Parts: sequence; C-alpha cells; structure tokens
Amino acid sequence: MINVGVIGMGMMGLTHLDAYAKRDDVKVIAISDRDPDRLSGKVKAQGNVEGQAQGGFDFSKPRKYEEGGDLIKDEEVDVVDICLPTHLHVEYARAAMKAGKHVLVEKPLARTSEDAAKLAAAAKRAKGITMCAMCMRFWPGWSWLKQAIDDRTYGRVYSAQFRRVASHPGGGFYSNGDLSGGAILDLHIHDTDFVHFLFGIPKAVTSVGYSKITTAVDHLVTQYHYEDVPLVVAEGGWAMADKFPFGMSYTINFERATAVYQAGDKPLTLYEYGKEPRAVDLDSRMGYDIEIDYFIECIKKGTKPRTVTLTDAANTIAIIEAEEKSVRTGKSVKVKVGK
Repeated sequence: MINVGVIGMGMMGLTHLDAYAKRDDVKVIAISDRDPDRLSGKVKAQGNVEGQAQGGFDFSKPRKYEEGGDLIKDEEVDVVDICLPTHLHVEYARAAMKAGKHVLVEKPLARTSEDAAKLAAAAKRAKGITMCAMCMRFWPGWSWLKQAIDDRTYGRVYSAQFRRVASHPGGGFYSNGDLSGGAILDLHIHDTDFVHFLFGIPKAVTSVGYSKITTAVDHLVTQYHYEDVPLVVAEGGWAMADKFPFGMSYTINFERATAVYQAGDKPLTLYEYGKEPRAVDLDSRMGYDIEIDYFIECIKKGTKPRTVTLTDAANTIAIIEAEEKSVRTGKSVKVKVGK
C-alpha cells in the first residue's frame, strides 16, 4: 500500500483525492489546508470542468494538518501531492524532496522558469520520484493526437490550432497577477505544454493579448514558429463574461485527414479523405485519473516519469515567458530554455 498526503484542498486537491480513491493500492492517510472548513470537508471547491472535484473522498478518515510542512514530516507518508497556489510550489516541493518523499506537483511547476529549473535540478538528486501534473499529456483525445502525430498515421501536420477559454474563476489568488501569473500561466499553459509535447521547443513565438482582470496577461493568441509545421496557434484566456462556459478544443489538419476535438460527450471527430466523418472512441476517464495512475505505476516500478519530466515542465514555463514578453513588446521573441 502506498500512503499519500495531499497538501491543498482546493479544486485540484479534491480532484486528486477522487483519483486516489479509485485505486485499491493507494491510501490517502493525511491531508493539509490552512482553512479549517476545507480541511474538514465542510466547504468544497468547485471545478470548471465537468467531472472535477466530485466529492468521492471521506474526509473523516485521514490525519489533518493545518500546515503542509507537518504533513511532510509524517514518517508514514510515502507520497506528497502538492496542490497549493503556484508561488508556494517551490517551498513545499523542496521540503518534500529533502524528506525523501515521492512528489507530485500541480501545474505550473513554479511561478518562474528559473525556479522551475531549480526544482528540476533538485529532483535529479532526490531519493524519491517527482512529477509535475501536466494533465493534457494524459487526456483522452489529446494522447490520441500525440500518438497519431508521432506515428504519422495521417501524414505530416500542416496546421494545429488550440483554444481554451473561460470566465475568470474568481478568488484572491486568481485575481492577483503577481501570484497566479494570469491566464497565460495558469490556464493557457496547458496548450503551450501540449504544443511543446507534440512538436518540441519552438524557435520563437509571436503573441498578442491583453490584461483585463489582473495585471498579467488574461487573454492571448500565440503563433509558435517551427521549421517543419507551417502553422501552430493557440488561444487561451479567462477574460470572458461571467458564466461563460469553459471550453477546450483543437483542430489539426494532417496531410490525409482533419481531426477536431471539442469538449463534450463525443469530443473527437476524424475527417479522412474518401471516408465518412467518424467519432473516435476514447477512454472515458479524465486526464487527472490517468496521470495519477501513471505516477503511481512509476513509483511501484521504481522508474522515473518519461511522459512528462520536471525539465519539460520548466521549459514550458520558459515558452510562456517568451509569449508574455511578445505580448508586452509587440515583437516575436526567440525561445531560450535550459537543458
């Protein structure tokens, strides 16, 4: 049995608790939050994606710690799952690594690429296994796309367009651009990371956008420049009016087909030349469940994660920072990443 402690009982913390509850080889023995109502389960955060934070966890059973550092010190905890606000990731991830724990850190890995790179370096020296929860790399329909591109199932890619928009989630953290990084870092990062996953590090980015709710970039469109793919574009933002529904989508134009994903009951449709359009059958699980299953299996096998590494997560933030600079300067920006 693998014993887990989760720090942070916000929307992502609750979503992770639900995922762990579905496994019979994992037990959440400790949880932490500075808000006593959240820690007791009296107050529960709501997700913006259907299926998040469903409440399939019994709050009466685990040990409760007001301070995450005390949970990390619990000798019976094998895995520390960090679902805290972004600016706290470095402090708690470092402490958990130093304590010899396995560590799962929610995205973004850190507030800056510099701090993220330091965590990636620390993870290489750490006793335990560490992973950043970049869920789109595991999401059904998106993992299908990765495989189709890698295998060249439908030939080369001519264009790839991604879109992820919503209304603002509210709350002090998300309203503070200095802490959250705005939509560009907290929301749009999913698509930037997936572009990175599919095509590697772009040579440069050209971005346009604006601030509306925070002092950071709240809505933007980016073109990622590659030598071998003519057009790669992603739009992301949380600046829509209240109650605007969350949506994520992509359209990929291959040499011999076009794939369209639109979140919903039958999200992925494939259009091939000479054939009728067809819905692609996908795994019914959410990416959160699959990424946690993958992480636990890595721990059980004693193998470091390969689908996403901490260096990957740090480099994605470096791309985001280039996008932000492009928005601010109105110029294309070359992307520079660590190794």
